[in-house]
Amino acid sequence: MSVAVVTGASGGIGRATAVAFGRRGWRVALLARGAEGLAGAQREVEQAGGEALIIPTDVADQSAVEAAAAQVEREWGAIDVWVNNAMATIFAPVMAVHPEDFKRATEVTYLGSVWGTLAALKHMMPRDRGVIVQVGSALAYRSIPLQAAYCGAKSAVRGFIDSVRCELIHERSNVRLTHVHLAAFNTPQFDWGRTTLRRKPMPVGKIFQPEVAAESIYRAAQHPRREVWVGWPAAQAILGQKVLPGYLDRRLAFEAWEGQLDNEPIPPGRVDNLYAPVREGRGAHGRFDARALPHSMQAWLNRNRVAVALGIALPLLALGAMRRR
Repeated sequence: MSVAVVTGASGGIGRATAVAFGRRGWRVALLARGAEGLAGAQREVEQAGGEALIIPTDVADQSAVEAAAAQVEREWGAIDVWVNNAMATIFAPVMAVHPEDFKRATEVTYLGSVWGTLAALKHMMPRDRGVIVQVGSALAYRSIPLQAAYCGAKSAVRGFIDSVRCELIHERSNVRLTHVHLAAFNTPQFDWGRTTLRRKPMPVGKIFQPEVAAESIYRAAQHPRREVWVGWPAAQAILGQKVLPGYLDRRLAFEAWEGQLDNEPIPPGRVDNLYAPVREGRGAHGRFDARALPHSMQAWLNRNRVAVALGIALPLLALGAMRRR
């Protein structure tokens, strides 16, 4: 059986991704901090038809990530796919973020991906095979207000991955790196993320269900490309940043600020997962099921681009041949 490691597997997109691999009969190592979420993810992977291995891990701890990779190889053998998905965010104006909180969010989101990549490469490079999937965000290209720590970390991850990719090419390695950049998704992060705001955080714009991302991540692991964009809003943000960055600065200064604030106030006693896991298993979905879309036409076209291109080109070629006759 093939072996995948998924970080941040206890909830959200990581959990949906673990289930997507399990549905194809994979062995999936589940790395995260929360015992309740990990237990729920294990049940879902096994119900889907896969095998699951729980390894409680804080990805900000380099030695813990190394130990997790070694445990997977010891118990199951070679790691075929490593998915860097774990992240932490803070919803707050940058001047309201405590320095220690900024550091912690960066360690989880940026260094967690660095440690995961290095742990995977340590085992993959001697065999000259394997795929590392980095789960990114449109915010790695186009930053928005109220999430400076997260946007900065995701941008740093993109720089790191590009550098490592160049080194693998130089070494003529067959290990592959692919970066999957996502739009907004219905995950628990908007209830788990630390915030100084008075109203509940929410995604900006169109929202998709986490299974949409999971399918694209699984596909990227099977057919690695340099980058994959998931959801039209992600494509629009990335392309818009290349063409009209100044215009987007001014537009997002207001639209993305208010767009991240729900009408509901922050409930008393709210807990977040910045330093410790939330002691509950909420699954892959957040509180936006009524609004989240279960499909993305852009993601489908992206996954099936060759077939779509042939479907367009062949009739045109046939029509051209008929006209020449």
